[in-house]
Amino acid sequence: MIRLHHCHQTRSMRSLWLLNELGQKFDVVLHPFDKSLRSLDYLSVNPAGRVPALEIEGRVIWESGAITEYLCERFPAAGLGRMPGDPERADWLIWVHFAETISQHTAALTQQHIALYDDSMRSAVVMRIEAKRLDKCYGALERRLLGRVHLLDRGFSAADIGVGQALYMARHFARIEAFPTLAAWYDRVTARPAFKKALPPKRAELLYKRDFYEAWDG
Repeated sequence: MIRLHHCHQTRSMRSLWLLNELGQKFDVVLHPFDKSLRSLDYLSVNPAGRVPALEIEGRVIWESGAITEYLCERFPAAGLGRMPGDPERADWLIWVHFAETISQHTAALTQQHIALYDDSMRSAVVMRIEAKRLDKCYGALERRLLGRVHLLDRGFSAADIGVGQALYMARHFARIEAFPTLAAWYDRVTARPAFKKALPPKRAELLYKRDFYEAWDG
């Protein structure tokens, strides 16, 4: 039995995309992105009160990077991981976890633009700094992808899933069009059926009400 606890447009989307790619049977428990994640019932699943949380084989795993590593090792035939001893193992780990670097900057911008309920609580400086940090992440990816179809030379992997999902979120705050190699890669990986299945359905309650949020000038 595999069960994923998920909220639309959050890090749990990368676990959902990965499960879709693995082709395993699983259930999704959809949660609203609100204070109910801090209820005693949910804290018994994930003590941090966050998504994703993955119930599998009688235990619960949380933290999206840990879930990625666990699932790729549990289902190696899918070829989405790079096992210990593989020459690409180190690069795979780097890019799997670089997704979280991107997501941390996106989380700060989500807080500034969406979570804070009063303009007096927001900071134009933080908005600009965090958007610039996303640009630096895009630059690192642009350089990595030059001459490559995917992040690893041997092809599509869970590293592309993690980073692709992180960019899906980050693009709400920093545009990728100035990074043509990255933009072309993003178009390729998000054309995959498994990514499209991980998107929120129509009429779903979304975290991001706009396609793009500009940093304040003031």
